[in-house]
Amino acid sequence: MQDEILDTNERDLRRSMWRGWRRRCPNCGSGPLLKGYLKVRDECPGCGEDLYHHRADDGPAYLTILIVGHLMAPTILWAFIKFRADPLVLATIFAIGCVTLALYLLPRLKGMIVGIQWAKRMHGFGDEAEAFH
Repeated sequence: MQDEILDTNERDLRRSMWRGWRRRCPNCGSGPLLKGYLKVRDECPGCGEDLYHHRADDGPAYLTILIVGHLMAPTILWAFIKFRADPLVLATIFAIGCVTLALYLLPRLKGMIVGIQWAKRMHGFGDEAEAFH
């Protein structure tokens, strides 16, 4: 019987992911999601949405490494073959590039994962009645 009940209050996944990417509350889009660099606020100062439920864990770090590795590995190979620069110069440039890209992506991917969890009502982001089913 309960399987037939449809959720009429569906949350927009794309919008909540975009809000998370911008490091904003997935509910209202105006309040800041993060306090500091990676610490998720306990609740949104704008709308009061509880955010402490999130379970981002190692997901953002894994995705950051995956993206940075897939972008930088072929690029360094291409640069080495195309320009024949000194390996130490390439290592220095690409080390700085990898760190910069990773530091840029990490909080944004964490926000996206929190946004996905909020939209899918995971880990306590749903209604109280849903938490017990």
